[in-house]
Amino acid sequence: MLDKYITPVIKPLLTPVVSLLHKRNITADQLTFYGFLVGMLAVPLLAFQLWYWALTAIVINRILDGLDGALARYANQSSSAGGFLDITLDFLFYAAIPLGFIFADPELNSIAGSILLATFIGTGSSFLAFAIAAEKFKIDKPQFKYKSFYYLNGLTEGTETIALFIAFCIWPGSFHWLALIFSFACMITIFTRIHGGYNTLKEQEASLNSNTADPEVLHTDIVTDKEVKNDK
Repeated sequence: MLDKYITPVIKPLLTPVVSLLHKRNITADQLTFYGFLVGMLAVPLLAFQLWYWALTAIVINRILDGLDGALARYANQSSSAGGFLDITLDFLFYAAIPLGFIFADPELNSIAGSILLATFIGTGSSFLAFAIAAEKFKIDKPQFKYKSFYYLNGLTEGTETIALFIAFCIWPGSFHWLALIFSFACMITIFTRIHGGYNTLKEQEASLNSNTADPEVLHTDIVTDKEVKNDK
């Protein structure tokens, strides 16, 4: 929900760092990979209840995640492969953090953490599935032109999730309550994404079928085809 407001503010602040990284021949994919490794260090740190060290790893991961996309655009290195790597490692990182808290206190955190992980699967799969269809229909992404895929909006997005992880580390004893509250918000996101995505795609299909059946469109296609043959 907050991503479209936060990212345009942060983006210009990254430019000096991105320029320096580019001069040192560091690639966006390298930032993505090493940022992921740093983020995964949070899991054992959480398991041993080293909350603030884990928070440091989480923050560094998010900084590098913001830099990798900015560097790719700055260096004209944006690619589908890079976007795939970025989103895949992001989802592994998102799933790993609740797992770290489950390891820290299985008796207290297992149920809430499991529910949170289940809703993470729902929010992630709902917009990634829509992104595949959005690419097919060439649906524009006006709010997130810098993304390598169509980012379907929701109540719980990247900004809210990172704020949750920070809250987990500051108040680890409240993990189960915070996780349950956020899980409920994720459920709202899942419903709105499925509802909005389904209806949007139905409208796109109906519009496509209508255009295909339009006699004027068919006539134009036939004339164009004849013109091409005559040119040959």
